[in-house]
Amino acid sequence: MSNVYNNVCYLSAAVLIVGVHVPHQVAAQSLNYDTLATLEEPLAFAAGDITFELRGLLDGATHYNFETDSFDPRGVANFQIDAETQLPNRWTIRASYFGQYSSDPGDITGVGGGGSNDRYSDNAAGFVGGAWGTVFGGNVTGIVREETRRVRGVGNAALAFDNAFGGLDTIGAGYIGRFGPAVLAGVVDPDGLFDVGGTWSRPIGKVDYSFSLRGNRGEFISQDNTTVFDTYSISGVADVIYGSSTFDLGVGYESFSSPFIRDLDRWFVSAGGQHKIGALTVSLEGHIGELDGNTEQAIAAGVQYDIARGLSANWGVNHAKLNAARPGVVIERKDATEAIFSLRYSY
Repeated sequence: MSNVYNNVCYLSAAVLIVGVHVPHQVAAQSLNYDTLATLEEPLAFAAGDITFELRGLLDGATHYNFETDSFDPRGVANFQIDAETQLPNRWTIRASYFGQYSSDPGDITGVGGGGSNDRYSDNAAGFVGGAWGTVFGGNVTGIVREETRRVRGVGNAALAFDNAFGGLDTIGAGYIGRFGPAVLAGVVDPDGLFDVGGTWSRPIGKVDYSFSLRGNRGEFISQDNTTVFDTYSISGVADVIYGSSTFDLGVGYESFSSPFIRDLDRWFVSAGGQHKIGALTVSLEGHIGELDGNTEQAIAAGVQYDIARGLSANWGVNHAKLNAARPGVVIERKDATEAIFSLRYSY
């Protein structure tokens, strides 16, 4: 099955570059793989031949858990700093560092038993780019996901299960390049697990269209930390932007294998839309899927009100439910509903 899967991934990448032209260097990649990301332009300054860029956010929230009928305060602060210079041969060298502190690292979107509960987490990477594209290494194994994912919900919306469960090690190396209207990216970790994908986007008339394909070979640890699965997944996303509205649809399939239990299959569909009216932006997303015959479902609604440049008030209601287990193994079990209000400043 793995050979067939690999051929599908390579064929998908080839289809994306048919009819396009000379590659060009792509914009700086974000190392922020969390649900909260700044939309503001970075602060920039120069020191000699090196240009520094800084972006980040501060978020103070009140979180309500419907299951426990309790309120608790939460805080998140993150930043990314990039240092970039250009060599005489016109190659660009960039070093990036992303750090995030969270008073409660738990997240409704988290799955599996191999996650980190560290309050402070960080990613660092180095990039070398030219007209041929960009190669990179470090904590970069989330870049393909960021390039091919559905648009994040606004405010404090967080849609659970909207991704492959299997993932790579945090350390890896990869390539990303633009070929006309297409962007192709790939990353591999030291164990040979990989993530490859591409996005094609172009305006047609008054509408912007974008299509993404992604193939992934990863590893998933069951929620009870008893079983390690090898996973293969393939997914696609289509989105449409018309004026101040965005609509998108994502579909995916994932297989799980382990020497100890029978193979599992998973499929999922996610869809959503968001619209901006003046200072107000709203989003609504839904997810439905099946893992080993067990239904997975999730809903996320978000509201963002822009108070001033970088300062906003944010609301969100998120729900996730899945109960997948085998005798002696809890694959993934989640039944949670939350409401979040926060004031956020991004720069």
